This record gives sequence, structure tokens and C-alpha cells, in this order.
Amino acid sequence: MKNEEISADPLNSLWKFFTSVKLTVVLLLTLAATSVIGTLIPQNKTPMEYRQAFGEFLYRLFDVLDVFDMYHAWWFQLLLVLLTINVVVCSVDRLKSSWKIIFVKNPRFNLDRFKSNKNKILANDNRPASEVRKVVESLLNRKFSYRRLEEESDGFVMFAEKWRWTRLGVYIVHSSIVLMLIGGLIGSIFGFEGFVNIPEGESVAGIQLFNSDQTHPLPFEIQNDDFSVTFYEGGMPKEFRSSLRIIEQGQTVLQKDIVVNDPLRYRGINIFQSSYGELPRQQAAAAVPEKIQVAFVSKASGTEYKKTVQIGEEVDIPENLGRIVLREFKQSFNFRGRDLGAALVGTLIQADGSSVDITLPLRFPSFDRMSPMFNPARSDAVFVSVLDLQSAAATAEKRYFTGLQVTKDPGVWVVYTGFILMLVGCFVTFFMSHQRICVQVTGGGGKSRIMVAGTANKNKMSMQRKVQQIAETLVDSGRQN
Repeated sequence: MKNEEISADPLNSLWKFFTSVKLTVVLLLTLAATSVIGTLIPQNKTPMEYRQAFGEFLYRLFDVLDVFDMYHAWWFQLLLVLLTINVVVCSVDRLKSSWKIIFVKNPRFNLDRFKSNKNKILANDNRPASEVRKVVESLLNRKFSYRRLEEESDGFVMFAEKWRWTRLGVYIVHSSIVLMLIGGLIGSIFGFEGFVNIPEGESVAGIQLFNSDQTHPLPFEIQNDDFSVTFYEGGMPKEFRSSLRIIEQGQTVLQKDIVVNDPLRYRGINIFQSSYGELPRQQAAAAVPEKIQVAFVSKASGTEYKKTVQIGEEVDIPENLGRIVLREFKQSFNFRGRDLGAALVGTLIQADGSSVDITLPLRFPSFDRMSPMFNPARSDAVFVSVLDLQSAAATAEKRYFTGLQVTKDPGVWVVYTGFILMLVGCFVTFFMSHQRICVQVTGGGGKSRIMVAGTANKNKMSMQRKVQQIAETLVDSGRQN
């Protein structure tokens, strides 16, 4: 017996832990605080953007804590699991008492409780109890789903009730919360969110996950057939449109033009128009540039200087900030597992005579500003960027790439179901109630004494009005006779 008690104690303690309202409050406050953090710190940006915003130390700290992809972090998922268990256990624990009321076949009625009700209504009737009984039965049969008549020596008592099931309203709300939490967990564990840039006429079968060096494969190919952009008179983009094609096993299964806020959806995967860009002309023509327009920005004076250089030509940088020679043009430049596209590679001879390698990705003009963070030997006296390229194929037609955001959230329909269930539960909880009525009629000398009383677990004012209406109907029926 002692062994059984000892083994049961840990389970009992665990059960009490999850039935604690304090645990609910702590979990909700923690989730609220982390959600605020997730709002203040932009999620799923590139490591380069985070390093520039927070510096190397904070970047590494936040990266370890998964702050940059917080809603997929293990600790955030653990909070959701704990809150789900807490809600389920609390509901089960409190359902025990409600179960006996909701699912009992023959409910108990306590006449003394109705008699002691301070809002009961008493009335005299000139008819005998047998005549009043017919009116009471007809009236309560119309208004209540359950009725029970009990005979008394000098009359009768009729009990009635309806909407007993509405006591489940709070559990419907709890179930909806559990569904939304489960939906959030499903999306967090099995969903993904990433991006991809697709040049016109090309296709891809995978995407780059946000805040990650991983490439996520897709169960189909996305082909960018065409891209178009229109502008306002001031030069701001008015609309950019991508003509996309979904290809499976070499066959086109879906084709759609997408714009911002009008995504393509297929097999639970959402493809949003996110950005666009113009491919460098040398990339469009797959040619080595003959002339390169480069910008030099002096940190000391803030002045920007522009010069046109050639591959292999050594050029002096103004303000005696050194010299630069661009040695090679690469169609693809890989930085920490991510392809940054076409880039120029060269050597920067600094003002103190030291030499450092320099890489200038064409799609990221500000990339060189981060070089001192990765290379301590690099001075921050001058920053370099590529403005324009000219090649033998400079007259080639412009080509664009479309930037797409690709997401999948398999738990979204579970969340939607939970939301609908919450609306139903809230309506039942706040606007419906378990109503009980008692009509006692005692007779003597050809006359009757009527007592009408009622109870409700919610909205007692509405129940009192119903009691008054029943009493008035009974009295009025006597006057008409």
C-alpha cells in the first residue's frame, strides 16, 4: 500500500502542477513577452543585415537563442506544448463536476431551493389546480425541452429545464485554444518560409530558408516565364507582375500571373511576389565586362568619387586613400554558403601600403562596408561599390529577376477551425445559459396558489424576465376564463 501511494504522488503532483492557474498566467505572459520581442526584432532577415544592425557579439548571442527565427525555436515550441497541456488538464479537471449535471438522464430538482429564491413570483388564481395544470403543461412544453410533473396531495409541481449543454461553452472555448495552439505547433514544426530569385526564362526547384544557409527542396519547379514592371511618373514602382508556371515531372500543372497580395497557391505552398531586380547586363549576356564604373566613398570627407576602370588596370583612389586593381569577374560568388550572384574580385592597396582582397557583389552595393567586420586587416577609410558595367553585349535587352517569398503552413486550417470554434464557444458562453423553472400549484376550495421560480447559471436578469412572463401568462389565462 505504501509503495502504491509513493508511486502515485509524483503523478498527483504533476497533475496539480498543470491544473495551476498560476502556470497559465506565467505561460501567457511569457508568450506575450516573446511575441513582443519577435515584433521588435525583424524575423528571418539575412545574417549580413543582422550583423550590420546589432554587431558581431549580439548577432551571435541572438543567433544561439534563435531570436531571429523565434517562432520556429525549440523553446517557443516548448512553451506552446506546455500551454496546450495546461489547458487540456485544467479542462479535464473541471469537467468532472459539470459532467454530472450535463449528461444525467433524470436531473434532480430541489423544491426547497426554488421556494427560497428571493425572486420567485406568487399569485392567486380562481381556478382549481386541475385547470391550471393544463395551462402549465401547455406553456412549459412549448418553452422547455425537458419537463417533469410531480403530484402533491393538494396540487402538483412541474419542473422544466433547457440548454443544459450550454455549460460546455467554456470547454468549447478551451478546445478552440488547444486547436489553435496545435495548429501553431504544426506550422512551426512542419512549415517553412524562404525566398528565391528567378531570372526571366529560368526555373528553380528549391528555395533559400530565411535566416539559414539551408536550401529547402520543393516538390515541383517554379518557372519565371516573364516579368514586367510599371512605374509612376516620379519613378516609384507601380506594379510588378510575374508570369509563373508550376512544373511537375516535366509537365505544366498550373500557370498564373502574380502581383503583390495576389499569391499563387499550390499543394499547400504559397508563392508571394516579394521583390524584383534588373540583372546586370554582363550577366544577361554572360560576358566579361570591358568597362566598370566604380564608386569610392571616403569616410573622412563623406565624398563619393566615380571612376571608370578595366579588368587588370590599377587605379589611384582620390584623397590618397590607396589604389585598387580588379583582377577577375565571377558569374557566381559564394559567401558563407549563400550565392550572392555575380561579383568582381580584386586587390585593395591601402594608404599604409598593406594589401587586402576585395570582393564587390553586383547585387549588394553596400557589401564592402561590412568588410572590416570580417577582415581585421581591412581599413574602413574608404568603401567601394560597382555602379555600372559595360561589355561588348551592352546593347542586350534588359532582363529582370523576380523575388518570391515561398511559405508553407500545414497548421493554418487547424488554426482557422479553432478560431471558428472559439466564436461558437464565446457565443454559447456569453449569450446562452442552463435555465431551470419550477411551477408549484396548490389548490383548495376551488382556488389555487401559484408559485413560479427559476434559476440560471448565467444571465440571471434574462431568466427573471422569463419567470415573470410565465407568471403573467398563467394569471392572464385565469382572467380570460
